[in-house]
Amino acid sequence: MNLNEQIEQLINATCSDPFSVLGMHHIKVNDKDAIAIRVFSPDAKELYVVRTDATKKVYQATRNRQEGFFETIVEQTNVFFPYKLNVVYADDTKADMYDPYSFEPVLSDFDLHLISEGTHYKQYEKLGAHVTTINGITGVFFAVWAPNALRVSVIGDFNNWDGRRHQMRLRGSFGVWEIFVPGLQEGDIYKFELRGRHGDYLGIKSDPYGFYAEVRPKSASVVYDINKYKWNDEAWLNNRRQRNYLEEPVSTYEVHLGSWRRVPEDGNRWLTYRELAETLIPYVKYLGYTHIELLPVTEHPLDESWGYQPVGYFACTSRHGTPDDFMYFVDKCHENNIGVIMDWVPAHFPRDSHGLSYFDGTALYEHADPRKGEHKEWGTLIFNYARNEVSNFLIANALFWLDKYHLDGLRVDAVASMLYLDYSKKHGEWLPNKYGGKENIEAIDLLRRFNEVLHGYHPGIMTIAEESTSWPMVSRPTYLGGLGFSLKWNMGWMHDMLKYFQKDPVHRKYHHNNLTFALLYAFTENFVNVFSHDEVVHLKRSMLDKMPGDMWQKFANLRSLYAYMYAQPGKKLLFMGGEFGQWKEWNADTSLDWHLNDYEPHKKLMDFVRDLNQIYKNERAFYEVDFNHQGFEWIDFGDYTSSLVSFIRKAKDPDDFIVCVFNFTPVPRTNYRVGVPKGGFYKELLNSDSERYWGSNVGNWGGFHADDLWWQGRPFSLNLQVPPLGAVFMKPYREEAITIAPEEVKEIKDAGNQQPVEQPVAKDTQQIVVEKPARQQIEPAEKTLKSRTEPAVKK
Repeated sequence: MNLNEQIEQLINATCSDPFSVLGMHHIKVNDKDAIAIRVFSPDAKELYVVRTDATKKVYQATRNRQEGFFETIVEQTNVFFPYKLNVVYADDTKADMYDPYSFEPVLSDFDLHLISEGTHYKQYEKLGAHVTTINGITGVFFAVWAPNALRVSVIGDFNNWDGRRHQMRLRGSFGVWEIFVPGLQEGDIYKFELRGRHGDYLGIKSDPYGFYAEVRPKSASVVYDINKYKWNDEAWLNNRRQRNYLEEPVSTYEVHLGSWRRVPEDGNRWLTYRELAETLIPYVKYLGYTHIELLPVTEHPLDESWGYQPVGYFACTSRHGTPDDFMYFVDKCHENNIGVIMDWVPAHFPRDSHGLSYFDGTALYEHADPRKGEHKEWGTLIFNYARNEVSNFLIANALFWLDKYHLDGLRVDAVASMLYLDYSKKHGEWLPNKYGGKENIEAIDLLRRFNEVLHGYHPGIMTIAEESTSWPMVSRPTYLGGLGFSLKWNMGWMHDMLKYFQKDPVHRKYHHNNLTFALLYAFTENFVNVFSHDEVVHLKRSMLDKMPGDMWQKFANLRSLYAYMYAQPGKKLLFMGGEFGQWKEWNADTSLDWHLNDYEPHKKLMDFVRDLNQIYKNERAFYEVDFNHQGFEWIDFGDYTSSLVSFIRKAKDPDDFIVCVFNFTPVPRTNYRVGVPKGGFYKELLNSDSERYWGSNVGNWGGFHADDLWWQGRPFSLNLQVPPLGAVFMKPYREEAITIAPEEVKEIKDAGNQQPVEQPVAKDTQQIVVEKPARQQIEPAEKTLKSRTEPAVKK
């Protein structure tokens, strides 16, 4: 192809190799060496080439084509020299700039090899838009993967969105296009314009690797320096590497940032990341949660998708601020000893024209065959996990959020839809794998590699699977044949519990198996017991409104449900609003009903959740042995006629245990005897029926000694008052005599019962036998006894 034909392609924006035409080139003039400098500048009236070496010579370029193609020929030299362009526009304004086509390729062959191989796990440092300096000249380097495009250009305000300008260089057969544009800076908006091989496709796309984007409905990417934030969480990260979260308390508050709280007096706007740092973090810390789990904050065009249909996988949504603002939020969480988990969506992506779909005129990120590449139920597309570059894109993206935003974990959404080729599909709508099965082999390989890479780069982080089927070994190591996740949501437990608790108590005895069935498989995975956002939308009703009975019974039922969740083996998660009893279903377009906390039942329910978190974090028996049968022991699961269950939770220390008794009917159970493994004084750690939680105050006087009476196969027993729709936690203490004043004995009251503990009173002082945990320091007797009549939570 001769030069004129190449120029014609360039002008028509169909040139796949613009660097072979534009920039500086060796030529022959009358058989003598010369240099030609060619520039395409459609808006220029005149153009000058200004040497930036010692000569400082200026050459006026000749307009060879009316469309704006200029050429300067410097004779009698074959040595390239540095230069700038001086452009005079039609309105006689002038601009000096460096020529993008005067720079050498940036990406190394090794980078390109790793990208094509699918093992460049930090390719976000290479692809996308990066503010950089080359040869002392600052600008922005752009790179994008589009192997089937005929031509790719970067467009924006800086070139009037003209795809004929800043056409990019194709790097060999790797399918990566790149260009360095001098003079651009952080904050410039841009997109990629791609023309298909056959000329019938012209796509204008956001950057798949863009770090920032315009606020919807706009969709352009924004140049952003992702590395400028100064972190202050080094101590947190160092400590995280040494921790074993499987043996630590993990209590998670699930949040949708756009609807947790809004600013109604300012157009019902969202809170910014920095405002959330000043409001959400203190709230979560007050409630005692260890982690915040964020519904996806990746950039997404549709508010109603809640973030689960992302377009900008490497961009935090601009609805709440900049990347630095989100980093500040995470930093502040770590400063307050709160971990941050984000929902991540590798299962599918939307069809939005500016996104990944049909990216370069072909099915690039998705499967071409809709039987493998489409989720009809969701109207979305499925990633082609078999393609090296696509799996690399996803793994690099996951690593990016841990690397650049210091997140402490990712919860992987819709894992079941990835594992099964026939997920939510009818006969004839899916294709089997190469062995004739329905398992998605490529997705399985991706998930295993995802877990291996993330845990390899960032020890101590958590990967959590939302997997709703009985797929085995989801949370077992890959070297044992598992998928390698840290934890798995216990969807079966959640559905069983909600099904049971929505029954009228009079019918619950016929559904007792819903309470106990989960313990048959509780230790096959590392489970998280969850009540998530999915359970309070789409006419499912809020957590409080699901409960049967009058208002008192609804609150009592919900307290019992939460207590049961915290007492069961597994980590914990609760969606926002559930902690204070939101009446309405979750609406992503409005704030939670915070005014409800002006009312006693709601405020006291929040106090109850706060106390649950504190007890959970303080008692090793509730978290230290979550994933082994040695941490759990049934006392009695067969009392279905009374709808009562009782069990023991144990720490590694066999003497450190808690007896948990639940009554799921509104009938108080007096003199209800429960067998226990040792004698001594048992303190009532929690009574969900306490008046401080808006209960009826049926309780156990703060605790009492076990009877030396064999019961339920155990040498001792407790004669309990089990409150209606209530939960009681009892913990044994070692005996130790302390001396208190007689008037203070009369102050001993159970938090769940107004009757004083009956003790014989001596003349001046009295000996009372109490106990303390072997590993804790007991408080002064006076303080301990007084505190039993005081609320557990103060504001």
